[in-house]
Amino acid sequence: MIKEKTFTKEMAYTIFEQWRKSDAFGFDENTKKIVYSIDTPPPYINTPIHMGHSTSYNIMDFSARFRRMLGEEVLFPLGLDQNGLPIEISAEKKYKVDFTKLTREKAIECCRQLLNETTAESIDSFFKCGMSFSSWKEGDIIGSIYQTDSPSYRAVTQATFIDLYNKGLIYEADKVVNWDPKLQTTVADSEIIYEDRTGFFHDIVFKVKETKEEVIIGTTRPELISTCGMVIFNPKDKRYKHLEGKKLITPFFEKEVLCKSHPAAEMDKGTGIMMMCSYGDLTDIRFFIEQGLEAKVAINKNGTMNENAGMLKGMTIIEARKKVVEELEKQKLLKKITPTPNHRTPVSERSGAAIEFIQMPELYLKQLDFKDEMRKIAKEVNFFSQKSRQILLDWIDAVTIDWPITRRRYYATEVPMWYCKKCKNPVLATKGNYVQPWKEKYIGVCKKCGSSEFYGEERVFDTWFDSSISPLYILGYERNKKFFEKHQQCTLRPQGKDIVRTWLYYTLLKDYLLTGKVIFKDVYINYMIIDEKGHKMSKSKGNKVDPQELLEKFGPEPMRLWAALEGNLAETDFKCSFERIENARNILAKLWNVSTFVSMFEITKEQEKQVKPMEIDKWILKETNEIAALAKKSYENYDFNTPVVKATNFIKDEFASHYVEAVKRRAYNNDANIKFSTEERNAAIYTLREVMRKLLEVLYPINPAITYFIYKELFGEEVHTKKFPIAQKFETNFDGAKFIEFNSAVWKVKKDNSLSLKDAVKKATAPKALKSAEIEIKAMHNITELVFIGEEIKIEAK
Repeated sequence: MIKEKTFTKEMAYTIFEQWRKSDAFGFDENTKKIVYSIDTPPPYINTPIHMGHSTSYNIMDFSARFRRMLGEEVLFPLGLDQNGLPIEISAEKKYKVDFTKLTREKAIECCRQLLNETTAESIDSFFKCGMSFSSWKEGDIIGSIYQTDSPSYRAVTQATFIDLYNKGLIYEADKVVNWDPKLQTTVADSEIIYEDRTGFFHDIVFKVKETKEEVIIGTTRPELISTCGMVIFNPKDKRYKHLEGKKLITPFFEKEVLCKSHPAAEMDKGTGIMMMCSYGDLTDIRFFIEQGLEAKVAINKNGTMNENAGMLKGMTIIEARKKVVEELEKQKLLKKITPTPNHRTPVSERSGAAIEFIQMPELYLKQLDFKDEMRKIAKEVNFFSQKSRQILLDWIDAVTIDWPITRRRYYATEVPMWYCKKCKNPVLATKGNYVQPWKEKYIGVCKKCGSSEFYGEERVFDTWFDSSISPLYILGYERNKKFFEKHQQCTLRPQGKDIVRTWLYYTLLKDYLLTGKVIFKDVYINYMIIDEKGHKMSKSKGNKVDPQELLEKFGPEPMRLWAALEGNLAETDFKCSFERIENARNILAKLWNVSTFVSMFEITKEQEKQVKPMEIDKWILKETNEIAALAKKSYENYDFNTPVVKATNFIKDEFASHYVEAVKRRAYNNDANIKFSTEERNAAIYTLREVMRKLLEVLYPINPAITYFIYKELFGEEVHTKKFPIAQKFETNFDGAKFIEFNSAVWKVKKDNSLSLKDAVKKATAPKALKSAEIEIKAMHNITELVFIGEEIKIEAK
């Protein structure tokens, strides 16, 4: 019998700790069961986990616990992302340093110090949320906690590079790249967002060499005049047709450039005639390639102007722009400056800096050659929901260059390559061990020239080149050959909508290039957690909710139930509302109270043989089993909302408010005026307990702690070891809907007549379909005279 008045968060944590100590959900890599693997999204641990993490991981845990109840061996590891720019950016902010001014060793030391301070906090937060990870220990065995900066993980990343390089899929090229001047590194197209920022159109005077005519050209980048390679106008623009083939003299730098018509010129933008520079934007890049123009990049990798900018050399972009404007005004070559408040600007997603385009040698992974294959893969994977598939397909269509996989930063996996000092021939590391060529010597002889002197590669990999191996890593690629050969496809990739074009796309691409197979069976794309007003959460807005605050206030179980009740996160954003989480806590309180009542009644195996179910018992059992059937079907398709809403409403309404109230007298069987047979009393107790058993088993994946406690009190067994309930069929002529309608009518009449629920009702007419429960209905409402006629409901209070 349950003696505690309520279920507390401390009780939940005690259960979680018990499971952690006993390794209750440990993974057996030698299992003969079906393996259900979850490629959990390793969160960056540069900051504590946020509401998006806690909610999405709760939903992953729903699947993990459900699949174990189906008898599957669940691989559900916790990964911690400890690589790349986010870690460096956080370390720079925390320790108030600029990595570009530190030694590599000192920068790496700062990152490791930061991670040492935050790792334990992140793991503890996941523990308090009730995660059933395959292990709470770090290590190299399948299922252990893994960190993306560990030697084991980085060694696998390097091994994948070596394999792809040897397949001829990686090459080095000196191309125009997206350059983040703040972080001083290349970024991929997928790491760029576009923002409308305020800019200015500068109407500048160019002069026609042949006629000295002034031509006014509007530009937002006057500091790039020195790199102008051509001036263009739209072929349909009659204003400038006479300039076809003429030479124009650029202001300030007095450089001759050809003027010609080209459809890239927009007639209604600026003055309708454009200077094409190397490089102001993507249009410039495409144009220079198309026209075969020689590019002269004027911006250094640190965001300052170089020698191609003439007297602007050494200035920042802003300083150079200001200087050019001053000089143009002096020479009366600047007609006007017009604000452009909605200037579409490419911005680095990591730093917020406006992207520049400079020429830089980088290593590239081929992707353009595989766009057709990627489209097929996108259509083969099961998406939840289906509409998320289009996000991936749209991105595949948008890919226009191969993937630049190298970066010029520090805290990431190093490119495992050295170069011969004499002939520059590249030499790859041997697979198996993590190497750091920037500080380790290569021992060997150049196969091309015979030299034994080498220098190490200093670049590191893009963080997505690391993250894209996560399913391969958890399945044992390059580290557990036996297991990987048996399990080459990961069952589930759960992840956010915002990283489809990065993490999902790069994982599908890279793993296909390595294995020739589709790495995922199912992909679950979750939407965002937003504030109560529908705004995105952020520190700057002051609307960010800390999961630790909610855990302290409500505990883990209401937060988990809220994640299921709020909606289907694969379909819509969730509004984080304290009020709605409080509502989830109230529902759990109802579950606790009805469980406490049911725990008062026990039944032996022998008594279960002496059961005579009444029609009302069959009705509630029928409803319960329908919920179990719905839950199994829905859970299998990652829909936890539909059955949990139905189950919790059922607990509050049909079960607690109606069935329990009706049968409690039969269960007690101590009313001198009403006597039930032993078989009828046993049926009431059996039904109460059987309904609770199945509801607890259905709700266990959602609320493991409270259901574990109740289940053990009621049945002496551990619910997490049970199979998911098999739905049984019950036939009955009892009309549950009419029963609820009748009860509600009685309660309303009593309320309207200022009567208590125990006060007598003179006479009531009920639908004929409820006659089998006549004794219980009369006792339930204290009805003096009860008749049954057709569908009629009529209550006479006095």
